[in-house]
Amino acid sequence: MNSCLSALHVAEMGTMERPVNNSKGCGGGMRVAPVGLIVDDPKEAFNLGCEVAAITHGHPSGYLASGALAAIIHIIKTGGELSETIDAAIRLLEQHRDHQECVDAIAQAVDLAVDGNPKAESIQQMGEGWVAEEALAISLYCALCAENDFKKGVLMAVNHSGDSDSTGAITGNILGCLMGNSSIPGEWIEQLELKEIIKQLGVDLFIQFRNDRQGWGQYPGW
Repeated sequence: MNSCLSALHVAEMGTMERPVNNSKGCGGGMRVAPVGLIVDDPKEAFNLGCEVAAITHGHPSGYLASGALAAIIHIIKTGGELSETIDAAIRLLEQHRDHQECVDAIAQAVDLAVDGNPKAESIQQMGEGWVAEEALAISLYCALCAENDFKKGVLMAVNHSGDSDSTGAITGNILGCLMGNSSIPGEWIEQLELKEIIKQLGVDLFIQFRNDRQGWGQYPGW
């Protein structure tokens, strides 16, 4: 939050080439999932995801992890399985400098998820999720271990001692895209205040940004 607020007070918007700080917090990753829904190919999703995150998070891992998440969401949306989307995201990451930290974090998540028996100790091995590559890794681990159960994956993501609201949000992005609205437990939706307004805002924003993409060139870095 502090990185976002301080970056937005700077006169010139942050970019990958002209970062406004050296933060690699996970705040950029928490907001890039919609990018994967509105672009036309994985590379475009990756690049735009990086640009969106770099507005407030200037460390390479801060924006590269965000680009990887945007690409993952895009590939899932187009019918990809989670394992293949992760492989594709790694290939995209490897095309950029300073990718190793993110690639190593994702690879660790995949390795830990292989036994199919999720453990709190495994999440602890990946870190606490305060930084972008850790948040992405924990979220991918929880999604891989969820076994097509939205509730199981999200509960796993929010019940650790680190930045659990962020990992819960990112895991929800991934599993929601994989399984759709019907996978969200009804009792969770019933308890949500202003749920119809939130849903309509999401639809309206999607339509607006989908229609306005031709105008993005007027914004520096986009």
